[in-house]
Amino acid sequence: MLANAATYNDAWQNCLSELKTKTSEQEFAQWFLPIEPLEFDGVRLRIKVPNRNFAKTIEDNYSQVLKPIIAQLFGRDTRLYYAIPKDNGAVPKSDNSIVVPSVGGTATPEPQFTQPTDTSNIRNPFVIPGINRLRIDPQLNRNYTFDNFIEGECNRLVRSAAMSISVNPGSHTPFNPLYIYGDSGLGKTHVAHAIGNEVRQRFPELQVLYVAMSKFQAQFQAATLNHDVPNFIHYYQAVDVLILDDIQELSGKPGTQNAFFNIFNHLQMSGKQLVLISDKPPVELKDIEERLLTRFKWGLSAEIRIPDYETKIKIIRTKARQLNADIPDEVVSYLAEHISANIREIEGAISSLVANSTFMNKRITTTLAKEVLKVYVSMYQKEITIDHIIDTVCAEMNVDRERMNSSERTREVAIARQLAMFLAKKHTKQPLTNIGAAIGGRNHATVLHSCKTISNLMDTEKIFRQQVEQIEKIILS
Repeated sequence: MLANAATYNDAWQNCLSELKTKTSEQEFAQWFLPIEPLEFDGVRLRIKVPNRNFAKTIEDNYSQVLKPIIAQLFGRDTRLYYAIPKDNGAVPKSDNSIVVPSVGGTATPEPQFTQPTDTSNIRNPFVIPGINRLRIDPQLNRNYTFDNFIEGECNRLVRSAAMSISVNPGSHTPFNPLYIYGDSGLGKTHVAHAIGNEVRQRFPELQVLYVAMSKFQAQFQAATLNHDVPNFIHYYQAVDVLILDDIQELSGKPGTQNAFFNIFNHLQMSGKQLVLISDKPPVELKDIEERLLTRFKWGLSAEIRIPDYETKIKIIRTKARQLNADIPDEVVSYLAEHISANIREIEGAISSLVANSTFMNKRITTTLAKEVLKVYVSMYQKEITIDHIIDTVCAEMNVDRERMNSSERTREVAIARQLAMFLAKKHTKQPLTNIGAAIGGRNHATVLHSCKTISNLMDTEKIFRQQVEQIEKIILS
């Protein structure tokens, strides 16, 4: 007995509403509006499409979007059949059906992507696929692992989230996609490769791929010229863990964005893991479609910040061990206090210092470090004083020095005063009693309380943290 026509028509309209949110306006109008529902008997849903090629396009490019929606609205055991006008040739139902996977059902799932039988002309990014399951070269640097990734306060959230998805990639974690951002040289690429290497070690059967957006864009352009975009998209849809670096380079490339949108949707709905690397948070990306930006925010966005003093100490000592160099503690402390650089430049500076010591047959001392590094990295050339910090904070926060040193307790003055104490403790070697005496005649307990208050505000208020970092740059310049 056929199901009530009004009922399945209503269900199909709901299906269209869902599809509209998961495809572009052009895709929806071209590929879904022309479809007409014909009948539904509780198991088989028949829909009318214009021709055979139309049905093939739906199967090849949109089945992974369509199947879960049909399963939800019509039932998990529903099978979808195309009705094609007779003048276009009949298509056997057994060859033209999309089988909607069911949990605990008896239906046989359709393969997730269609493998071409003639591979002679396929220009694939890394390998030429055969009839069997692809084996993808992951394009990973095996030297980048979690074991040699230096963890600190500046990157702890990123490392924790990265390890979480490495243990349970895809649908098993809420961090999908994992969006990692931060300035150049802070370890984003290292942690990206570490994820890939860890997943491959734990789950050898999974297909993992790391690719930079510049290469992805070049591959898409080549596929477009060769009229091979479907194979390009199918290739990436076969990946279980896709790690895409420099995602900000999607900006201003609508064709590539559209291809990536289809890839993203397929992987996301199939429970596959996406890792996106960028130098900007999603909210600061420009000239990227809103539908993509929305999807970038579905999972977790985590920032890698400039290394703090303790993290720089770890980096210096780790690099010294790798180079079999004995760097005295006072030199390590000097380097951590005076090198104003990212991780990549810190490691380069240590290599330069060790090389100079070895080839010039000199002991590694603070004097040698000063001589070598003053021409290699940006150094703090002047001594930072409490007065300089107070003047900078007053100027940047629009609070005059008289109010700073008064007993006034308005929020703007209190925050400025606490910030000056925080920065003085961080960037000078003055004891707490001297800092408190110079900033309003406070005692050392007030200084400690102020430092804790500022630290808490920086952890909870991103805009305030950015303001503090900007003031620090001015103080250190």
